[in-house]
Amino acid sequence: MTTTLDLRVGNKYRIGRKIGSGSFGDIYLGTNIISGEEIAIKLESVKAKHPQLEYEARVYKSLAGGVGIPFVRWFGTECDYHAMVLDLLGPSLEDLFNFCNRKFSLKTVLLLADQLISRIEYIHAKSFIHRDIKPDNFLMGIGKRGNQVNVIDFGLAKKYRDPKTHFHIPYRENKNLTGTARYASINTHLGVEQSRRDDMESLGYVMLYFCRGSLPWQGLKAATKKQKYDRIMEKKMTTPTEVLCRGFPNEFAIYLNYTRSLRFDDKPDYSYLRKIFRDLFVREGFQYDYVFDWTVYKYAIAQAAGGQQGPNEDDDNKDLNKQRTLRTNAATAGHPTPQASSKPGAVGGSRRKVVERGGMAGVDTPGTMDTTRGLSGSDRMLRSASKGAQAAGGPGFAPQPGGYRVNKREDQPSGSGPQQWY
Repeated sequence: MTTTLDLRVGNKYRIGRKIGSGSFGDIYLGTNIISGEEIAIKLESVKAKHPQLEYEARVYKSLAGGVGIPFVRWFGTECDYHAMVLDLLGPSLEDLFNFCNRKFSLKTVLLLADQLISRIEYIHAKSFIHRDIKPDNFLMGIGKRGNQVNVIDFGLAKKYRDPKTHFHIPYRENKNLTGTARYASINTHLGVEQSRRDDMESLGYVMLYFCRGSLPWQGLKAATKKQKYDRIMEKKMTTPTEVLCRGFPNEFAIYLNYTRSLRFDDKPDYSYLRKIFRDLFVREGFQYDYVFDWTVYKYAIAQAAGGQQGPNEDDDNKDLNKQRTLRTNAATAGHPTPQASSKPGAVGGSRRKVVERGGMAGVDTPGTMDTTRGLSGSDRMLRSASKGAQAAGGPGFAPQPGGYRVNKREDQPSGSGPQQWY
């Protein structure tokens, strides 16, 4: 869709440059011509074989009001496109992971884990499961909300229970893999209907990915997609938890074993899972100052360049947009937590997204964990750098390129015709 003209949706949103793309649609930077506010506009052709944008907009509407849930300003049809206007956000955790040379410190992983668990808990409380938990689908905010993790891409989300009766969907097998193979739960690989436990297990793989830099089942070769998924599943099932988590605090193994031990319709104990990581955070002597690795990294770059102030957001935008462009080209060529008792756990890549066919039927504030205890490990350097970073403008100057990411889907559930709502 050309953007050389003054193209608008919803009468008051002007379409600007493209900031993301995928096989099912594109995302553009937009502007509210009345207020001047920048927003994101997601477009999908009305001729899409498996339209999903209206369904996604309805999910956003069901989740509206939650912390870290983008607000949809408008949905409707303009010319040959379905359009969804929503909040503009910053870079994804995958963007920032690459920005930090594909490794996060323990402090950053724990800061993120607290928010990530809360985001998924909120989605589940609204009777949905996400079904595609991965770094690309978590975006940092911008401006005053630059330290807030947001969740996007609800095209694969599904109601796992009746919102009124809370009657859980039935257990089924022989389901096609839905989501992203790299982070999919073992039961998802085995063809079991997904439920809350699977979102939580996927989050465990995301956290280990951040800690390790990669997962053992990445880069496996196979002749066909099915063979590749089978190899990924086999590697996941045969890699002992202690091996996967070797070199990292035991809390990660406890988390993974706990999520894998959940039964199909079990409600995860989100408070327990947050608590084990918060307790680890305190033991390590970290401060809940929202100084992430990318904050420190940008501050170090600014200091090395001889500057005394924090890095410029425009520079952040350029850096991350450049990295995103390079990756896109390569791809084309590819509340304080209540006390909880200890619970034992037990259980004995391709990033392409796959979708099963057929129709798809509170405010959390992280608790303060300040401590004067000494730091340990590689995170020690964050303390001194954080002081400089805060003096230079606080920890909120993370790269903010409006980084919506769109990933290929090989199949999409069909949907009904679009309707407008404001």
